[in-house]
Amino acid sequence: MIVPPPRHTRLRVLAAFATAAALAIGIGVGAPVSAVTTPSPTPSPSPGVVEVALSPIRDGILRPGDGLTVSVGIQNGTDATTAPVTVTLSLGRVALDSRAALTSWLAGATDGVTVEAVGTTLLEPVAPGQQDVTGILVPADAPALAGLAPGVYPIVASYDGAAGAMSSTSVVVVPRDQPAADIGIVVPITAAPRSEALLTAPELAELTSDGGALDDALDAVQGTSATLAIDPAILAAVRVLGISAPDSAVAWLDRLESLPNPRFALQFGDADPAVQIDAGGRPHAPTSLAAFLNPADFPPATAEDEPAPTPTPSPSASVDPLAPSFLTLDALVDVAATRGAVYWPSADAVTPGAIEALGGLGTDEDASLTLVPSTATDAGAAGSTVAPHAAAGGAELLVYDADVSRSLSEAAASEAGPIRGASLAAASAYLSFASASAGGGAILVALDRSTTASQVSLRASIDAALDYPDLSETTLTAIAEGAAQNVRIADAEPPAARVSEASVLFAEEAEIARFATILDDPALLTGPERAEILQLLGVGWSAEPEEWATAVTEHHEATQTTLGSVRLLPTTTINLFGSGAALRFTVRNDLAYPANLVLYATPDDLRLDVQRANPVVATATSNTRVEVPVGARLGNGEVTLTLQLRSRASVAIGPAETVDVNVRAEWETFGIIALSVVVGGLLVLGVVRTVRRARARTKAKTDAATADSPDAPGTPGSSDDGPES
Repeated sequence: MIVPPPRHTRLRVLAAFATAAALAIGIGVGAPVSAVTTPSPTPSPSPGVVEVALSPIRDGILRPGDGLTVSVGIQNGTDATTAPVTVTLSLGRVALDSRAALTSWLAGATDGVTVEAVGTTLLEPVAPGQQDVTGILVPADAPALAGLAPGVYPIVASYDGAAGAMSSTSVVVVPRDQPAADIGIVVPITAAPRSEALLTAPELAELTSDGGALDDALDAVQGTSATLAIDPAILAAVRVLGISAPDSAVAWLDRLESLPNPRFALQFGDADPAVQIDAGGRPHAPTSLAAFLNPADFPPATAEDEPAPTPTPSPSASVDPLAPSFLTLDALVDVAATRGAVYWPSADAVTPGAIEALGGLGTDEDASLTLVPSTATDAGAAGSTVAPHAAAGGAELLVYDADVSRSLSEAAASEAGPIRGASLAAASAYLSFASASAGGGAILVALDRSTTASQVSLRASIDAALDYPDLSETTLTAIAEGAAQNVRIADAEPPAARVSEASVLFAEEAEIARFATILDDPALLTGPERAEILQLLGVGWSAEPEEWATAVTEHHEATQTTLGSVRLLPTTTINLFGSGAALRFTVRNDLAYPANLVLYATPDDLRLDVQRANPVVATATSNTRVEVPVGARLGNGEVTLTLQLRSRASVAIGPAETVDVNVRAEWETFGIIALSVVVGGLLVLGVVRTVRRARARTKAKTDAATADSPDAPGTPGSSDDGPES
């Protein structure tokens, strides 16, 4: 995403209001007159600011015999109506002689440059939040335009404001109209920087519908020879949705595939390859997108969809005819690249070490090519023109003109016509110098990644480059086939914050990979993690450092949440009565997938005999109970049990937990003995009582029998009754 820097064409005016409107207008390059700003009550390009832009028409091209027409636009971002003011247009008849002189002039340095007034206009009052455009026409027969040779000529708009004399500079270009070089342009097809792995269906529908950023991008490049630098994550986002992809996204993808433009693939998510190199690795690719594939979106292929089978001499494994027809990873990210091994790091990440490393990453089919701005080379930084095909040590480079590319990118990001026109005029001026020094060779330009470019602005920038009078169209492929100029990459430090965070992100990815061994398919976790990291390393984030820092922090937090999603729930002290039991523990799984785990239990005392390894499959998004068999040996006391969840690959999952177990094993023996004594005593007492009762009954019977016998003493007739009479 482009955040345009202050432009030489923009006239910033800060307004301070005490009671009524007292407007102070300043003209310059990002150098506004100091004043208290008042926020605008309505949306405007710059709240509290009045912007005035000087813009020559026709991209600043002034052919012999044409009149000079410029527009002066005003955008009122204040809450008061602007005052009317007369603007004077002046032209210098001596061409600027170098890039350095052009850059200085566009920056507002007017000293030493002679100009003469050629026209005036009145800027009418503009209401708050509104804009207006007026023009100045210098007739073709005006003496100031007579006899202008090919070159770049300075123009300036000036007027007297409340803060004094103000001015804004621009240029017009008299072309040679004889093609002196070729030109190729690279246009990125990217989305806004993001932290999520893929664009969602609603996001795709918005971006690919009429007027969406991706739809506008294809409208702009259609019918041109522009080389497309495509983020494969966009194409993958459409393809993983299968039959549920939005109709506009499917149509957009079909349209992209049908374009004849040459193309190459950026890193997934437009991840910065140089930052990955400086972080101690190499450019990474996605590992899997299986987590985003829904079987319902990929119905089984029918016989009509499949090619006729090729007979094989040996039997092959049967294929389930009802299985979903998922695309492979390569098919999901394929951009139908014209050539491979092309890398495009952000300008601030280009260092000699990174370029050397990228130079060694070619394939069997293609040598590595790295796109760098001309200012990344010693010659380009000194203001010299660098050939578009260059070599630095063992690395092949595609060097794009930094000045032209910057101006075209500013124009592409500008919705306001006058501001866009001024940037295009600057691009034409730089192209004039580039073509003159190309020596019949070629020029390469590249537009910045942007999500603010409309179809009109983007197409205007492409046309300004490809239709420049002194140039003929060519392609990146043709440029790469030309002779390479030896250059030296300027010494530079890598972006420390992004490199440091990249190292942390990849270290966290390694933790996720170890954690993911709990799944039947670890790619369900590792695939999204890799994709999210690559998105966070996207080049577009370099323009939004604060938002990027927030996104990275949120990703760190999400990673820790994932690593803590499978855990043992806290357990209170356990009392163990008896010689054997099963201790119950609970595993919480917040993942959307079942987790294959082993609960290891280790006692710190021999009083407790524990089953050390206890496999468990933790159900997705739920609690799962696991039982650990234990046995108590002789002796009582407190035993601390250490519990550790591990994957079946022996990777520790979460921190180890401890639980105290109170072992009361000997009470059972003592209780049995005591109970046996009691029972034995009761039995003995019972036997004694029974015996005594039996003897008592026997004696009673005996006594009764004796008493009833005739021979018993005292019975009549017995021998014991006395003498007979």
